Amino acid sequence: MERGNQSNQSTQHRNIVTIATSITITEPPVLQNIHQIGRKFFAPPRKALPAVWIRSGTSKGLFIHQRDLPESIKLWEPILVSAMGSAGGNAKQIDGDPDVDVEYTFIQVAPDQARIDMSGNCRNIASGVGPFALDEGIVRAVPGQTEIDIRILNINTGQSLVETSRVAPDGSFQEEGDFRIPGVQGSSSPIKVAFLNPEGSMTGRMFPSGATQENLTVDSPSVGKFDLRVSLVDAANPFVLVDASSISTTGYLSWPDPNDKIFVSVVEDIRRAGAVRFGLATDVETAGQVRGTPKIAFLSPTAEDDREAEIQVLAFTLGKPHASLQLTGALCVGAAASIHGTVAWDMTGRRGNDRGTKHGMPLNG
Repeated sequence: MERGNQSNQSTQHRNIVTIATSITITEPPVLQNIHQIGRKFFAPPRKALPAVWIRSGTSKGLFIHQRDLPESIKLWEPILVSAMGSAGGNAKQIDGDPDVDVEYTFIQVAPDQARIDMSGNCRNIASGVGPFALDEGIVRAVPGQTEIDIRILNINTGQSLVETSRVAPDGSFQEEGDFRIPGVQGSSSPIKVAFLNPEGSMTGRMFPSGATQENLTVDSPSVGKFDLRVSLVDAANPFVLVDASSISTTGYLSWPDPNDKIFVSVVEDIRRAGAVRFGLATDVETAGQVRGTPKIAFLSPTAEDDREAEIQVLAFTLGKPHASLQLTGALCVGAAASIHGTVAWDMTGRRGNDRGTKHGMPLNG
């Protein structure tokens, strides 16, 4: 790989590389939420694409200037699939927003197949947009400024957020710091992210089905038909929040177990049924074509003597257990826990009435 052009900024602040891609296609696929490349490939000359690899919270990803990609979004898929090393719409013209400093589009590249998903957003990756914008000169701090608020628009959902980042003396992102988060080695400076009006990121409503909690009927090819208790919440990303204790199928009383292959397949069945109930798909077959949204998480109360947390979360992404918890998932669960009647509210309320001032956001009075 070739090195991209750099200013005199220290490489300890960032690592800019040119990603060599080796995939071209004669006819670009039509870009939709998720699609698979099924065309023949020919041996093209290798091409270079400047990019920045940034660790953002518990996620990491490539940050690329849109100007370095083809103008047509239809041509992005083979480039991004190759850059991420995954196995074998129409174009947009973004004109900008006077209230926004940076616009970004999040693209999920499947780790095990040549697919991309542009249906949702990732807030862990979002936390790297501010540092990238500073380092690349998209946003410039004034001399002597040590902290900056950067207004960001996510193109996938049309939602805005404000990111507060530390500024180094040379105006780049101040990477060094003593802030730590679980699941990531080392420390760095903190990045604060404020989500502006995260309600209805894809559906336009916090509760698209009209209910804060409901019984969802799932017809699973693996275990048959069953009901379970869920809250369908759309805050930052749409999530199917499942009361784990409500899952009851013959022979599987110990669920949820992320190591059980049948359970993992049932998770997808639940997610698809939730997608239909969300209004994001007309049927479960169509819902299976989009793996990124809605997402799904299983909620359980913690032990009564646990003073550190009130709720346990087992989240899934792209059909696999998430090693931690998506930032959008944390926001969605937090929002649900503050609204009376949701599955999350019920679990955090089991500790008694002494939590009254801790939660309880009024909703429509």
